[in-house]
Amino acid sequence: MSGFKLVGIAGSFNRPSKTLALIRHVAELASDRYGFTSKTYDLHDVGPSLGSSLWRKDLDEQARRVIDEIVHADALIIGSPTYKGSYPGHFKHLIDLIDPGELRGKPIIITATGGGDRHALMVEHQLRPLFGFFMAHTLPTAVYASDRDFTDYAISSDALSKRIGEVVGELAAFFPEVKPALAAAE
Repeated sequence: MSGFKLVGIAGSFNRPSKTLALIRHVAELASDRYGFTSKTYDLHDVGPSLGSSLWRKDLDEQARRVIDEIVHADALIIGSPTYKGSYPGHFKHLIDLIDPGELRGKPIIITATGGGDRHALMVEHQLRPLFGFFMAHTLPTAVYASDRDFTDYAISSDALSKRIGEVVGELAAFFPEVKPALAAAE
């Protein structure tokens, strides 16, 4: 076990959710490969105080706990459903409640889901600049998944699986002391 913690946050309230399914899949693969402990959350887990809180101090305990998990993680997986070419407002509000210094230098896998290919650049035009503001390290490979990449909320696309494998491999640059389980088994 590496002792490193990976946290995933899906910017969706929907359950079931393709975004949450994607986040969980990436987290499981990374945890298996590097021995990370991982937790995943969606906006439902953050709870109802998110929408009525102007400041982090106004959040209830449940929401503060999720934000604490996010800011204390060694690495993050961020996922957002795509609504009209961007991320949902509640997701952005959650991120707005995090102090920029709390994500500085943190490796982040950025992912998004959408109905079709029209929204594929959302990861590059919306999520990468957002976390660039925080001076976080968004990994070079971004992951976008459309409806056709899933079967019953499970990833069923070989191309998507390959892309996920690539980005999980990119985490090794941030955790050189962790020997990937796949390489150790060889």
